[in-house]
Amino acid sequence: MNDIRRSILWVVFGFSMVLIWDKWQIHNGKPATFFPSATPPAAMAPAAANGAGTPPAASLPQAAGAAGSTAVPGADAVAPGAANVRHEVRTDVLRLSFQSEGGALVGAQLLRHAQATGGKDRDVQTPFTLLTQEGNRTYVAQSGLVGGSFPTHKTPMTLVGNPGNLADGQDELKVRYESAEVGGVQLVTTYTLRRGAYDIAVTHEVVNRGSAPVKPQLYRQLVRDGNTTESQTPFYSTFTGPAVYTSEQKYQKIEFKNIGGDKASYVRNTSDGYVAMVQHYFASAWLGENGEARENFVRKVADDLYSVGTLTTLPEIAPGQTHTAQARLFVGPQDEKMLERVAPGLELVKDYGWLTILAKPLYWLLEKIHGFVSNWGWAIVLLVVLIKAAFYWLNASAYRSMAKMKAINPRIMEMRERLKDNPQQMQQEMMKIYREEKVNPLGGCFPILIQIPVFIALYWVLLSSVEMRNAPWLGWITDLSTPDPFYILPLVMAVTTMIQTALNPLPPDPLQAKLMWFMPLIFSVMFFFFPSGLVLYWITNNVLTILQQAHINHRMGVPLKFNLPKFK
Repeated sequence: MNDIRRSILWVVFGFSMVLIWDKWQIHNGKPATFFPSATPPAAMAPAAANGAGTPPAASLPQAAGAAGSTAVPGADAVAPGAANVRHEVRTDVLRLSFQSEGGALVGAQLLRHAQATGGKDRDVQTPFTLLTQEGNRTYVAQSGLVGGSFPTHKTPMTLVGNPGNLADGQDELKVRYESAEVGGVQLVTTYTLRRGAYDIAVTHEVVNRGSAPVKPQLYRQLVRDGNTTESQTPFYSTFTGPAVYTSEQKYQKIEFKNIGGDKASYVRNTSDGYVAMVQHYFASAWLGENGEARENFVRKVADDLYSVGTLTTLPEIAPGQTHTAQARLFVGPQDEKMLERVAPGLELVKDYGWLTILAKPLYWLLEKIHGFVSNWGWAIVLLVVLIKAAFYWLNASAYRSMAKMKAINPRIMEMRERLKDNPQQMQQEMMKIYREEKVNPLGGCFPILIQIPVFIALYWVLLSSVEMRNAPWLGWITDLSTPDPFYILPLVMAVTTMIQTALNPLPPDPLQAKLMWFMPLIFSVMFFFFPSGLVLYWITNNVLTILQQAHINHRMGVPLKFNLPKFK
């Protein structure tokens, strides 16, 4: 092995250590040291440079539980009881809880998704709770008017009628709240729920019952605490927090820790897109009408409480006139096909990062395979088989190169021992052997490097897909989104990784040989904390790699034997 390959190994090792350190920093709530996330400067609207694009905190009502703003009527919290009555309705996919204070949506359960993971609740006896205002959790959808003494999300509202559950044969259900007259203005909010839909049509009617024209601003916001989901581990994490989508800058995420500072860069002024709160597997979003001019805002409203929303300036409303504004509120799972149907760009809340261009077709293929086998575990196995088949000739080139390296390895070892006191001659002899045997020492590296982005993209597909949640494979694997409860798959993965490593040519340098073994061991330990679906994917890849390498070695007449370093 020449000095070039030795340098490459050390670079790979060093880069791996850098990535692990950055992940450890992020896990402990600190900024990444080497690769901090940042949004390009172009993402800021011109007004953002001096903060003019962000609505001032005093102009918007505070979230429930936050310190009140004296500039907004009714900003003080209303005590539970008759003054703040909750009303629950149910469709075939959602159980929603509204409150009379502001007509806000303060609870949402997804009836087709279980609260617990680990396969214990696959019958969805306890539905998953997304929106809530219980205990130390706050995650609600609110709306109201600012720009004067107008109804806000703290204003008491009256439920019209007594809407119940969506009945069999009924396609939609309306929930209507009307405020009292505040400053000569009445706000009427109507939620229209449809069968099988996670997006809710929301109509705001602003009625001027006074004697002078008014020009209020309508805000819609999502308010959430900063708690991350229970699926985080020290070795992998998914994004939790606000996001803004516009046709100008596409999908922009804002970390909770950056809200209120210079790092919270996003498009402020737009006439399309949405604002969202995102977490692992699930999301909520306010979807405004295209062509409606609005300002996006993200702000911290209290300790560990954040909001993302839009502010729309309504046209002047004459006395006795009504202005109607339409929007949609999405509350549901990150089902990619469904998100694409709901709104352009909404599927990006299922975040694949910079490998989206590769991840989306991989998910499409995975979903198609699942349509045939009806089991996500076997769909993962078959998808990896197809990918390995697609890269067969590329892999074959790499393994042929490694087989040649293994065949000449005894000559290289003998030559290094003989010329260890003459490095220059050793290098010349090594290059001579490579030329005679027509071996490229890097021939086994480049074909594998080309495939790495594909397998990283598949990693993010499996990590991000809500379909893995509570999806069984076989036997003891009852949930592909959680770690193996008995650690059988991680142990199998570690064994196959060791076998694959042992089949590779042993580096002449003893230190490099030991390093070649320690890295897979460290990598295998990390997988004890990974979801079963990801471990299954890696095991399948390892097994296929071993079989292909054994087949190529056999065809080339190179004995298949384990190469073990000497540990002293």
